[in-house]
Amino acid sequence: MSLNVFWFLPTHGDGHYLGTADGARAVDHGYLQQIAQAADRLGFGGVLIPTGRSCEDSWLVAASLIPVTQRLKFLVALRPGIISPTVAARQAATLDRLSNGRALFNLVTGGDPEELSGDGLFLSHEERYQASVEFTRIWRRVLEGETVDYDGQHITVKGAKLLYPPIQQPRPPLYFGGSSEAAQDLAAEQVELYLTWGEPPAAVAEKIEQVRAKAAKQGRSVRFGIRLHVIVRETNAEAWQAAERLISHLDDDTIARAQASLARFDSVGQQRMAALHGGNRDNLEVSPNLWAGVGLVRGGAGTALVGDGPTVAARVKEYADLGIDTFIFSGYPHLEESYRVAELLFPHLDIEQPEVPKSAGYVSPFGEMVANDILPKSAAQR
Repeated sequence: MSLNVFWFLPTHGDGHYLGTADGARAVDHGYLQQIAQAADRLGFGGVLIPTGRSCEDSWLVAASLIPVTQRLKFLVALRPGIISPTVAARQAATLDRLSNGRALFNLVTGGDPEELSGDGLFLSHEERYQASVEFTRIWRRVLEGETVDYDGQHITVKGAKLLYPPIQQPRPPLYFGGSSEAAQDLAAEQVELYLTWGEPPAAVAEKIEQVRAKAAKQGRSVRFGIRLHVIVRETNAEAWQAAERLISHLDDDTIARAQASLARFDSVGQQRMAALHGGNRDNLEVSPNLWAGVGLVRGGAGTALVGDGPTVAARVKEYADLGIDTFIFSGYPHLEESYRVAELLFPHLDIEQPEVPKSAGYVSPFGEMVANDILPKSAAQR
């Protein structure tokens, strides 16, 4: 099975070390363009663009990088509860058309109540997933060309429709990650690809089987992906030295402050990440070559595969054997590490090579639309 391998755009910052401004790197459009173009040329299939108040807006970043890349796909965030599903569908179709079918979408319910309240969302964990289900049902149907009436507990629309369709048919694929029961239920019903963070293979296998069984009950099948950092070097010793160097500026107070901040999250996935290390920098190798040091101070994906090319490739194949076909990697700093991954890891894997999409566009059968898609009677009679 050929693997889809994505990279990551660090729109919240980048550098040589975690938890310090020493060795930090300014992130501007020029730097993001460098990373995107490197990923495009090196053969990565796409880039994940993160979301949140600490990040640049993922949609605007993706749109700005369309004209400077050729093959790269952009995985951007859908935020239920923060934007209307019909507006999000129009934006999604536009991004897909302008990128010639290179748009992918990642449903993000959010896990930080403090940040969500700042965006005007005050729903509980369970309520957010209920709202996400309603959002996604509408978003999918509108993008697939239906005119939608929907009266839900959290969202109501009447006559929702899309005038200009996406290039990818019936619509661009939907990705999603979540470890709670409610998240798995949503994935089984709604999405094409379920993402997990980099837990040990046995834990990942358990989640995959749970989601696969839930999807089967609905007559569906779901693909699987995993989000991991990678620290790959010419030798295993060099790789482990690089891992230790990444957290060499961390002290106990910095780790404690970071863990206290992350503890307010109601995300089950974040809780599972924190449990791997317990805020302790001892015994960070939680599974062979799976290192939890990143999660000491970083929310979300907190583990890295560490080793030389053949070793990391062997661990990747272990996950692939569980049914995972998509790997979203990252490394610090992201520009240099994209080259290391491509040069040291790719030769040991069967990587699916993305193609340059053909240029495409959409022509309205009526020319310029007028009066919000209502044609004058005289024009309609022509």
